Amino acid sequence: MSADTEIRPSAPVVRTPPPQPRTGRPGVASRSAGFVVLLVLAAMTIFPFTWMVLTSLRPSNTVFGGSFLPEEYSLDAYGEAWNSIGFGSHFLNSVVITVVTVAGTLFLATLSGYAFAMLRFPLRNTIYFLLLSTLMMPASALIIPLYLQLRNLGLLDSRYGLVLLYIGSSTPFAMFLMRAFFETLPKELIEAARADGAGEFTVFWRVMLPLARPGIATVVIFQSLSTWNEFLYANTVIQSPEKLPLQPILFTLTGQYATNWPVLTAALTMAVIPVIVVYVRMQRQFVAGMTLGAVKN
Repeated sequence: MSADTEIRPSAPVVRTPPPQPRTGRPGVASRSAGFVVLLVLAAMTIFPFTWMVLTSLRPSNTVFGGSFLPEEYSLDAYGEAWNSIGFGSHFLNSVVITVVTVAGTLFLATLSGYAFAMLRFPLRNTIYFLLLSTLMMPASALIIPLYLQLRNLGLLDSRYGLVLLYIGSSTPFAMFLMRAFFETLPKELIEAARADGAGEFTVFWRVMLPLARPGIATVVIFQSLSTWNEFLYANTVIQSPEKLPLQPILFTLTGQYATNWPVLTAALTMAVIPVIVVYVRMQRQFVAGMTLGAVKN
């Protein structure tokens, strides 16, 4: 190469940026449509509750003829509902029945769910499916044999008989939930605890049960809601008016020819408060328990 040879600089290297994800209008449109659908569903869901609360605060002659929002607000219906049906005593009956039922169902469901999920014993699957088969029977088909059985046991017109009936009919479903939840927990924890010399009940109480809080919260919410709102068994088993829980008493506020809607909705508003409180207190564990099976490691 001669000295007079011209050395040309090499062309600069042009680096193309990596392709960016496309964020066009279809994505925004789909999210907006989903938001609108969820907003409509939320409005449809909350409308009955909103109407119930507003009706309890308005005069009875404007329930179906006035505007959606009352022109006058009054709390008189709440006082009348409290005094006319003895709301306080029946509310206490429902609280006691619900608390005892939830505690008894949790005790049996956690023990049986752990046994069916973690232990091996003869006829385990047969017993499990026999218990689950009771969920296929409707309550209306079982009411007569259950009534006769409680009569033979001398538990008619008794809160204890009603609680026993609730626990017996609710435990299979709660056991099904707890078994499914226990099966998601790592079995290595049980093996490690057994290697350290822990007994089976110690493994259940100190190792597995604390990890089952989301499942327990799910059972508590479902069982509290079903027991608090149950009507058929309570109205059939209990004959004494002073022993009745709240739901059969609320039904007496509906008249044959006319109904005082502000009083009825006021009683319903007060009756729904415990259910809302239970759900709000346990909603995080409830959501975790419902979504745990959808997530795989």
